[in-house]
Amino acid sequence: QLYLVESGGGLAQVGDSLTLSCAASGRQFSTFTMGWFRQAPGKEREFVSAITWSGGDTNYADSVKGRFTISRDNAKNTVFLQMNSLKPEDTAIYYCAASRGGKWGSVVTTVNGFDYWGQGTQVTVSS
Repeated sequence: QLYLVESGGGLAQVGDSLTLSCAASGRQFSTFTMGWFRQAPGKEREFVSAITWSGGDTNYADSVKGRFTISRDNAKNTVFLQMNSLKPEDTAIYYCAASRGGKWGSVVTTVNGFDYWGQGTQVTVSS
């Protein structure tokens, strides 16, 4: 079992930066692929970014590529999402997720590719 708690969301202006954190409880954190998803009102939850257990490989949705950076600190059981150049369309609830078994590739760009989820943190970007 892995429990995930997101933090760092809030209100930002266009062009601002925010860093989201996801703290995990559980001894096996370093074995999980970690991901970030987001869900805007009236829309389905969508993939944002993912990172392998070692941090050696990352993946991003086209909509955030070049603006967002995912990273992890396995010693602190934490994964981060640095969000730069924020846009109004980035407004959503952001969810942290963990995938067992070292999965990678297209499966970790889907909701079904993840086994554990946090409760989400709201990010609102105003123009």
